[in-house]
Parts: sequence; structure tokens; C-alpha cells
Amino acid sequence: MLTQLRPALVLLTILTAITGLAYPLAVTGLAGLIFPARAAGSLIARDGHVVGSSLIGQSFAGATYFHGRPSATSAADPTDPTKTVPAPYNASNSSGSNLGPTSAALAERVKGDRDALAAENPAQPVPVDLVTASGSGLDPDISPEAALFQVPRVAKARNLPEERLRQLVAAQTEGRTLGLLGEPRVNVLALNLALDGLAPR
Repeated sequence: MLTQLRPALVLLTILTAITGLAYPLAVTGLAGLIFPARAAGSLIARDGHVVGSSLIGQSFAGATYFHGRPSATSAADPTDPTKTVPAPYNASNSSGSNLGPTSAALAERVKGDRDALAAENPAQPVPVDLVTASGSGLDPDISPEAALFQVPRVAKARNLPEERLRQLVAAQTEGRTLGLLGEPRVNVLALNLALDGLAPR
């Protein structure tokens, strides 16, 4: 019995050191060397202060900014810890709503959002990603169509020509990864930072 126990413990110790310590440290160090910005969280700084990450969406309020997708994330209710309350873009609780296509609450929420957006820009159909949340609730990107849909509102709020904002959206649009994967997209944080950086004409 003891002759089998000792090799088993030695093997367990060695494998724990390799897979639980050496491998994670090596991968983390290598990632930091090859992709330093990504390994640090793809943080975006403005004037020396971190304003967000290109990988995690955040809420933008008001007419002067482009808005991202709805977020279904939640947080513990401060008055009753057994319940949750909506907390859009809560990065510590990434999740979808788990509401299915037959959910009356989901249909009502989508209809309310669609009606509000349609009133904002009645000339264009409402892009689906402006009324549907992603599976994580933290999607940092929207489609170019969703960004262009918001141009009239932002242009009016900032007293800017719509064509100038359409050019800005086009400049911030990223193509498919490697030309094949995914769909064209616009990072909302990057777009809003570029918007704030526009020089008045």
C-alpha cells in the first residue's frame, strides 16, 4: 500500500506544480510579451485615465452619444439579497435575460424600445441589434447600420452635419476578422471617443 501511495503523491505534486503553477505563469507571461495591451484587458485611456475596455460595453446616456445594445445584466437587490435588479453593463455579472421568444415581458420590452427608436428616426427601419441584448449583456459593438441609424439624433444634439458623422462611423467600422469571420462592427466606446475628439468646423 505504502509503495503505491508515495509515487501517487509525488506524481500529484509534480502535475499540480506543472498544470497549476508553471503552465498558467508561462501562458500569462507569454501573452504579456506578445499581446501586452490585450493581456492587460484591452483598456482604452484618454488623457491618462482609463475610460473603459474595447472588449466590454458600457452605458452611454443622452442624445449626444451613440448607444450600444441593450444589456440584460443584473445585480443583487440591495433591499433583498435573494432578488436581483436590472444593472445594465454589470461586468461582474455577465449574463443574458434567459427570456425566450414566447416571453411576454421580452416582447413588451422589445416593442417599447422599437417604438422609442422609431420615433427617434422614423425614416429608417430599426436595426435588430438596438432592441436585442447579447448573450453576455456586455457586447461592446454594434452593427454599422445601428450606428448610422443614430446619426440624425447625435447630429441634431451636437449641431453637426449628418454627413460628417456618417464619415466618422465609416472610419470606425471594423471589417470581418481575417476577412472571413464575424460581421462588420463598430466599437461604441471608440466611436464616442472619436466623436468627442471631433474638432468643430
